[in-house]
Amino acid sequence: MARKTVGPPETVSPHLEENLDFFTEKLGIGISIDVLVKGLTIGGKKGALVFIDGFTNGDVVTLILQNLTQLNREDIFPDPFTKLTRVKIPYLEIETSDQLSELMDQMLVGQMIIFLDGEKEAIIMDVREFPVRGPEEPDTERLTRGSRDGFVETLMFNIALTRRRVRDPGLRVEAIKAGRRSKTDVAILYINDIADPELVEEVKTRLDNIDIDGLPMAEKSIEEFIVEGRWSIFPLVRYTERPDVAAMHLYEGHVIMMVDTSPAAIIAPATFFHHVQHAEEYRQSILSGVYVRWIRFLGIFISMFLAPLYLLVSLHPELLPEMLDFIGPEEVGNVPLFIQFIIVHLGIDLIRMAGVHTPDPLATAMGLIAALLIGEIAIEVGIFTPEVLLYGGLTAVGMFSTPSYELSLSNRLVHLFMLVVTGLFRLPGFIGGLVIIFIRLATNKSFGVPYLWPLLPFNMKALWSIIMRRPVPIHEKRPSILKTQDEDRITTEEGGKQIGNEKKGRKKKK
Repeated sequence: MARKTVGPPETVSPHLEENLDFFTEKLGIGISIDVLVKGLTIGGKKGALVFIDGFTNGDVVTLILQNLTQLNREDIFPDPFTKLTRVKIPYLEIETSDQLSELMDQMLVGQMIIFLDGEKEAIIMDVREFPVRGPEEPDTERLTRGSRDGFVETLMFNIALTRRRVRDPGLRVEAIKAGRRSKTDVAILYINDIADPELVEEVKTRLDNIDIDGLPMAEKSIEEFIVEGRWSIFPLVRYTERPDVAAMHLYEGHVIMMVDTSPAAIIAPATFFHHVQHAEEYRQSILSGVYVRWIRFLGIFISMFLAPLYLLVSLHPELLPEMLDFIGPEEVGNVPLFIQFIIVHLGIDLIRMAGVHTPDPLATAMGLIAALLIGEIAIEVGIFTPEVLLYGGLTAVGMFSTPSYELSLSNRLVHLFMLVVTGLFRLPGFIGGLVIIFIRLATNKSFGVPYLWPLLPFNMKALWSIIMRRPVPIHEKRPSILKTQDEDRITTEEGGKQIGNEKKGRKKKK
């Protein structure tokens, strides 16, 4: 006679076989080789361990098995479940549940489930050990001097790296799951008494509204759901793989989002000027940091406007003053100048993509082929003029000097747009292109923050701190546009007086 199911199918049954049948049907036990069930006897009662092979720490599981299998009947009776969870299992990260769907979700994220025959609840044990690489310095955010650790693909590691730098009791780490099928773990980090509560709630609301089956592309898919202008060519959030950069933004009042399986953290909100700064500027002396920052600004300008400006003055030599009349090609060659710049623009991007996909041992050979064979021969046969390759190379250098990889890709689109409108419409096209780009920048917003702040709306003090890398001791206020609860970063004026008085007292004692 078939056994009748006790209770609704979504709850744990007191009959062990029914629970295992549920997991077998849902997870394909016996078909999927990584879903394992280990039957055992615990104090004379039948039990089973269900877990994902590769997600669990084998040493911990072995110790738990040894402890459970050595239990006698008198060790767990008269209340087996309570005695197991509170006395007999020597493990910190343990909880219980009576919902089969919750148990299945917990198992799929790496936890181990213990069923006991005759009990209407199951034990959840966090014995996770995900495959993970070491926290190495990220390639896109390297420093000459500074910490060498970076985020990895495991969420809890990234949270730990951040909390190590933010030893603030106000740091909050909230978790949500996104994706109906993938159930991707997303962590929201902020400092409770600094971040604007409305900003935090806005971030949570947008994440909660994500409705899709899965997020295999992790943080990039999240970004496309939560930003206002999905078709904007400019990045509306900032990415970082450095824990120190994430910590600095937390102290400013930003909200950080981390996605499991991704080494990149999302910083929100982010303005255009967030993308043009780099941690290197704060790891050098003040004047050196200012110099490095200005060089970066120059590189960003070159990556967008140098080649279109050269194209404009080549088409309209009368725009140049007499002292600069040497600028411009002596011979255009067999291909129109406008087309040459378009070809060089596409060629640089093609070489960049080839460099990404080329194995390291062949990267040098690929660069020589691009520079010597293609470049030199193209000049000799009259396809390119030397000046076009010169300005194309300077544009590529400016692109690679842009701190934000996302902004550098956006600047490539701006560069191509400016080349096209300048080549087709000459001076009106160049001016019109500048106006269109400025309007696009001015109308962008990131979580309600104007994209060009502090230029628009104008804030002289904040803009000056962007132009000049100010010393940390005089950078006393957090960005006003973030509407932080605590505006002060440095000791208040009264506190400063107290410190000064203490120093005077020490001198008198001497």
